[in-house]
Amino acid sequence: MEAVQQPKSDKVVQRPSAKRKKISVPDLIIHAVLMLLTICTIFPFYNVFLMSFSTSVAVSKQVVYLIPTAFDFSAYSYIFNEPRFLKAFLVTLFVTVVGTLVNLFVTLTGAYVLSKGGFPGKKIVMSGIIFTMFFNGGLIPFYLTMKNLHLINNLFVMILPVAINTFYLIICISFFRTLPVGLEESAKIDGANDIQILYKIVLPISMPMVATITLFYAVDRWNEWWHGVLFMTNVNLLPLQALLRELLTNYQQVLSSISTSIVVQSSSGLHPEMLKMAVLVVSVLPIVCLYPFMQKHFAKGVMIGSIKG
Repeated sequence: MEAVQQPKSDKVVQRPSAKRKKISVPDLIIHAVLMLLTICTIFPFYNVFLMSFSTSVAVSKQVVYLIPTAFDFSAYSYIFNEPRFLKAFLVTLFVTVVGTLVNLFVTLTGAYVLSKGGFPGKKIVMSGIIFTMFFNGGLIPFYLTMKNLHLINNLFVMILPVAINTFYLIICISFFRTLPVGLEESAKIDGANDIQILYKIVLPISMPMVATITLFYAVDRWNEWWHGVLFMTNVNLLPLQALLRELLTNYQQVLSSISTSIVVQSSSGLHPEMLKMAVLVVSVLPIVCLYPFMQKHFAKGVMIGSIKG
């Protein structure tokens, strides 16, 4: 019997992509510059974190260690032993979660309506919204308005007055205008109303924008302190940022009347710079933990799989 000849297509062909690409000198320079910029960006945060755990002797000598050799938790102990710390943390957590949800609801629904044409008075409404970016009524009318609305010593005073950010609203309006009209028209043919179109079609394909706006609003609500200081006469209702500011201010007032060396000795090695850095870490670290969960939405394509040709 004759041997069966193998087809020529079964021959192993070496792919040219298997060859290693040579890195040119300009690429090396670009990578080196980017690495240097990355180090310059990360090092201040690393230095702040390191100084918050350093000893008072190291901070007094202004010695910056790349590798920590000793740890001192006096600054964190000073903060966490504050009796109002847990209450302030829960207040800020409530304001961040509820406030962000209110921000998203008002911003996304308002932006979706304003991104559509055809209703009377749209230009007047947009002009009024843009007007608020440049002018406001002033602090005293603002305080009297909140007082008349019975929002003094009310947690919603840190949520409702800032329920919408005009700049974020304009970003959402511009994004919704870029979406294809065919998606909404096909949904209307199937019997969907505007609310169903917004929450079942428009928002799912707008997750990169929604994730970005969510992160921006969450950071704003987490860092809320001005309305707490302005409208909260009950110290148990102060947000975390206002409490940390109060602790730091009180400690600086002590330093203004007593020398730093005496304060360091009387506070079990607590240096004022250690307290500042610890306040920064406590105020920033929780919100930084959101970035890994939101980052996956930033890289997704906006219109992937939304339209089939």
